[in-house]
Amino acid sequence: MSEDVQDPLGGADAAARVAPAVARQAVQWWLALQGGDATAVQLNAWRRWRAEDAEHELAWQRIEAVSGQLAGIPPPLAGAALAAPAGAQRRRAVRLLTLLVVVGGGAATLRQGPAWQAWNADASTATGERRTLRLPDGGTLVLNTDSAIKLRYDASARVVQLLRGEVLLQTAPDAQRRPFLVHTAAGTARALGTRFIVRQHDGFVQVGVLRGAVELQPAASHAQSRVLQAGEEGSFTRDGVDAAHVLDAAAGAWADGMLVVAHMRLDAFLQELSRHRRGHLGCDPALAHLLVSGAYPLADTDKVLLALTEAFPVELHYLTRYWVTLRPRAAKN
Repeated sequence: MSEDVQDPLGGADAAARVAPAVARQAVQWWLALQGGDATAVQLNAWRRWRAEDAEHELAWQRIEAVSGQLAGIPPPLAGAALAAPAGAQRRRAVRLLTLLVVVGGGAATLRQGPAWQAWNADASTATGERRTLRLPDGGTLVLNTDSAIKLRYDASARVVQLLRGEVLLQTAPDAQRRPFLVHTAAGTARALGTRFIVRQHDGFVQVGVLRGAVELQPAASHAQSRVLQAGEEGSFTRDGVDAAHVLDAAAGAWADGMLVVAHMRLDAFLQELSRHRRGHLGCDPALAHLLVSGAYPLADTDKVLLALTEAFPVELHYLTRYWVTLRPRAAKN
């Protein structure tokens, strides 16, 4: 067996990739040995597999390290992989374990990725999907595209944890007078009888208040809170809250399946539209300054792109179905 393979999640090989086929073999061996009833023949075959190649040993060390880190994460990914042998849950768990073996990084990496967030969420949406939920207290929550949340309602609080993406929330009166809190990577938004939007960006969280008020409390202990009133929008990081400004009147239009904009730069418009379709969507830098206005249906982004070719001197260039670039329209001879 190879003696020069270091800790796969912290040593020199931490950044090395394992071939997907080898990763799948490691996961299957790990699953086969979990029951504690492996035969001598199986154990000898497993030892031979590890000794055949340094990549096999690296894959095995990774699956052992990852399975140990996952032991304290509810619901246990490893447990899901072991249960329901023919079920979809097992297949998803095996795929996630295989991905971790391929790329390394451990459970912390998995927690930060969309695959784990969707797995661990109480509700989630795929790209281009929206979903409306009725909350236990009678309120409502709408998830925008590519979003995920966890819910915790207990005797002390009503909590929505925004794992990624964007939600629109309508709170309801609570007989127990429990606070309604939205936990984010930057801190907490506390509803003060309200309808509001919370969107998690990389590095900051954006909150818009449609009705009522929302208190923003950054995660850092030294940071001051700020209350946003109806018609205001603000953003905050773990260390502080930015100044409030006027909320766009169409900020919640996405909940009705529309993207409503007024004088938005084309590059910013395409960036927003790209949240609702798979792949890459961009434009030639020469077109970025064009201003877009109107109401566009999010259910048919191809139709939106065609509308842009009718409104502006642009044309669509498809590298593939999922790689679209807007370029200046070629002059006709």
